[in-house]
Amino acid sequence: MKCVTIKKGVDCAFMVSEGCSYKGGQCYPVVEKCEGCERTSEFDGKVYCNSYPEPEAKWDHGACNFATHIQAVVDKAGKVKVNPLKASKRAAKGRK
Repeated sequence: MKCVTIKKGVDCAFMVSEGCSYKGGQCYPVVEKCEGCERTSEFDGKVYCNSYPEPEAKWDHGACNFATHIQAVVDKAGKVKVNPLKASKRAAKGRK
């Protein structure tokens, strides 16, 4: 449905016939870490995320998965953690 609260006219997954179903009934402005992201838009003088209603929550456990202005960090060592139990099962499966 189209938003009728803050982002008027924008398609929103949280908008229902009774209004915004997200907590507090509204979207929250972006945080400082979101500056430079291409998924932001300005509404009524404040900048909001187009992909998520509460951008601060996306940064609580590391980098936001919607962020377009950062790149994923790849482990330079290239080591992959292997579950020994699964590895032994795979090896046994290959011997049959």
